[in-house]
Amino acid sequence: MRKHIVVTLLVVLATVLNARADGSTEEARKASERIQESTRVFHEIMEAPDQGIPRDLLSKAHCIAIIPSMKRGGFVFGARYGKGVLTCRDRSNVGWTGPSTVRIEGGSFGLQIGASATDLVLLVMNERGAEELMKSEFTLGGDATVAAGPVGRSVKAETDTWMHAKILAYSRSHGVFAGAVIEGATLRSDDSDNWRLYGRQVGHEEILQGKAGIPPAASGLISTLNRYSSSES
Repeated sequence: MRKHIVVTLLVVLATVLNARADGSTEEARKASERIQESTRVFHEIMEAPDQGIPRDLLSKAHCIAIIPSMKRGGFVFGARYGKGVLTCRDRSNVGWTGPSTVRIEGGSFGLQIGASATDLVLLVMNERGAEELMKSEFTLGGDATVAAGPVGRSVKAETDTWMHAKILAYSRSHGVFAGAVIEGATLRSDDSDNWRLYGRQVGHEEILQGKAGIPPAASGLISTLNRYSSSES
């Protein structure tokens, strides 16, 4: 009888462990797919005729965050929620670090962000803004000023508004790409997804300082960012 109970407990334990392993594998797959989706969104934005983020701004950006398919949780000026990636310039100041997975929550978004799923891109334009993004939690419009970014490949980063804002924001919804107004949204690291992506416990700051390397799942993202942000592109 006792032996039967032990065997039953072992079977139950094995079932639970297998279920957890399957769940972990599924979450890791979702994290990788989110990176692929971020890559696709950024590529489509940059290839849009007469639109896109000015290359001059991209070449000057210290960090880039991409949040694909951000969902709305309120009305008119409603709070939103989404997951995406954040990467900063590497030590060479030419390429990009491996991405840290992030979540954006709460806050108010301008009317140009409609009711459907919206893609969001943030450019961090100075060293101070990049340093503040190293925090595991960061408030847009609170810890750093956010301005709607200019649109158009040939636009130059010369105006005071664009050059003095720590962060420039862009949104795309229903095929319409424009600068975005954001206030009070919180950007925070997703430590669980980072663990799944890098296969070990790794900190948000460590990733953005380029100390964690670039995981295979993010190689396409980094190649795409390098292509469009090069000052020679």
